[in-house]
Amino acid sequence: MSRMTRLVLALALVVPVPVLRAQTPFDQPRSVPLALSDSVQETIDRIAVHRVGFASPSGGRATGLLFLPTGPGRHPAVLVGHGAPGSAAGFATMTTALAMARSGAVTFALDAPHARREGPPIRFTVEDSIEQVQLAVDWRRAIDWLQSRPDVDPERIGYIGNSYGGAQGALLVGIDPRIVAAVLRVGDGGFLAHFTDPCDSAVTATRSIDGCLRWDLDEAMLPTADRDTWAAMMRPIEPIRFVGRSRAQLLFQNGHDDPLVPPRRAERLHAAAPSGATVRWYASGHRLPPEALIDGIRFLVEPLGLAPPDAAFDRWLESRTTR
Repeated sequence: MSRMTRLVLALALVVPVPVLRAQTPFDQPRSVPLALSDSVQETIDRIAVHRVGFASPSGGRATGLLFLPTGPGRHPAVLVGHGAPGSAAGFATMTTALAMARSGAVTFALDAPHARREGPPIRFTVEDSIEQVQLAVDWRRAIDWLQSRPDVDPERIGYIGNSYGGAQGALLVGIDPRIVAAVLRVGDGGFLAHFTDPCDSAVTATRSIDGCLRWDLDEAMLPTADRDTWAAMMRPIEPIRFVGRSRAQLLFQNGHDDPLVPPRRAERLHAAAPSGATVRWYASGHRLPPEALIDGIRFLVEPLGLAPPDAAFDRWLESRTTR
């Protein structure tokens, strides 16, 4: 099968098909048995870290790390999204997850589909759309599982994601109303928004990925002849299209000097968000300073019931971020 044929066929996987009830590509059967695997991997700073796997409704197995807070009772749950390339086991992702668990949340960091295979996180082929849909589907299954746990309060589900995890979190909060609060760090509107600018610089929000686009890609990465096809495949599932549907309390965090997600692209995602979303800028590049994580936890304190950072937490975070 030719590459172009596969790209065209992919459109059938990502564009909603009219049926008797409204569906999206992210509505996949939950009847697939969970087939959960759970084993203790290590203990870090009194936080038990488990390696977890479960059957993905999209095929194969989803994997990730579960971080359990100390103390009895029901806790809020926080999902942690990592960057690209990256995985749940990356140092920065684990630092974020440990911070959430120290603050009282049952915390789950999911490996994105690209972290479960060899090769680059984006390939400019049909797989990009398939994996993006699978990530969202796997996140929704993870929420199902977390809500079923006796140590989780099912009404207090949060999300924090960095870079790729920030962008994909913008999609997740738009399709799953169970998330009550989210911190989206150094994210943009999605893969298409990451590599393009609108020809009309005045266009913002969702309109910025429609119509005429100026590409920030060389011919070797994605030939000009294939760009419109790839754009048509990714456009229906771009996170920037979904974030405006979110019911969650949202905090966007971005760096003024970020070369990977420059302010103009971050601001397009902000413009697509519901009114009332909070935006905070930092004098940083793509790597936000430690105080941004503290700001994120403080943002989640009220909606999720997390413990606010104290002096002991500040010392712990400094020890993690100065290694």
